Amino acid sequence: MTLEREKALGAGPYERSTERRGYANGFKPRTLATCVGELQLQVPQARGVSTRRVRKVLGEMCGLEVSSTQVIRAAAELDEQLAQWRNRDIGTIRYLVLDARYEKVRHGGSVRDCAVLIATGVRADGYRTVLGTSVALSEAEPHWRSFLESLQRRGMTGVELIVSDDHAGLRSARMATMPSIPWQRCQFHLQHNAQAYVPRVTLRQDVARDIRSIFNAPDRSKADQRLAEIAAKYRKVAPKLADWMESAIPEGLTIFALPTHHQRRLRTINSLERVNRELLRRTRVASLFPNEASLLRLVTALVVEIDEEWTTSRIYLSPQSES
Repeated sequence: MTLEREKALGAGPYERSTERRGYANGFKPRTLATCVGELQLQVPQARGVSTRRVRKVLGEMCGLEVSSTQVIRAAAELDEQLAQWRNRDIGTIRYLVLDARYEKVRHGGSVRDCAVLIATGVRADGYRTVLGTSVALSEAEPHWRSFLESLQRRGMTGVELIVSDDHAGLRSARMATMPSIPWQRCQFHLQHNAQAYVPRVTLRQDVARDIRSIFNAPDRSKADQRLAEIAAKYRKVAPKLADWMESAIPEGLTIFALPTHHQRRLRTINSLERVNRELLRRTRVASLFPNEASLLRLVTALVVEIDEEWTTSRIYLSPQSES
């Protein structure tokens, strides 16, 4: 069946091909009743296909005649399973990481940008987990607030730090739902944001290097001292940059309050950015989703896979390293 799947998709695993007609999606256990008893099978799955193509692929792979109604029923069962995963209990999460990305969907006869919110966390035992995802036509404050409130309703407790970029709507939603929890602004995005305030191209490398020296300081007091020196350095040649540094850079220094061993892993949202790159690799084959529900279905299925991988991999942050 695996070979038949490759034939139906027009490409093998990880193969780049202009003839590719879809992507493999792992295996699903199935029980087949035969005259000699039950056989436990691992049936190859494919993603990114229409109801008609699902029927065709199943016919080619297994010799089965599957109706559109059966395909729709299977999709409904999948939606139910994915909804259960999105609503599962969370428990204690030490560090919360948030990010958003966009995909194209059809809505009301037009093509719209749809925000995909994703939350990951580091548990008290040091393992990473994908906490949930949400899809809506905006990443404005109501969407973020609803998403964060859903995490709390599912029992998320013990959060010591929130790590994110300065997304539109997230700041106010975070203050409304988790006002007492410290926030670490992603240092990578701060570096990128700074370039908008650099008046000359020739200054860009110097500014980037100076900001890195702040982030790489041995402790918070040294970082604050270095920030004051650099802001003074650019006060005359780039006053807007100096003002921005004094207000924005401290939001990226919260990390110094954490154990030293944890700081480097949590100074940016790069761990979630890698999740987003994997999502992009999988979703670009669709390019345009027919509605929000289809986008939510695919994104949830993908993050479920990532979550399972994380829970069986090595510890992300050693809980014993507290110095």
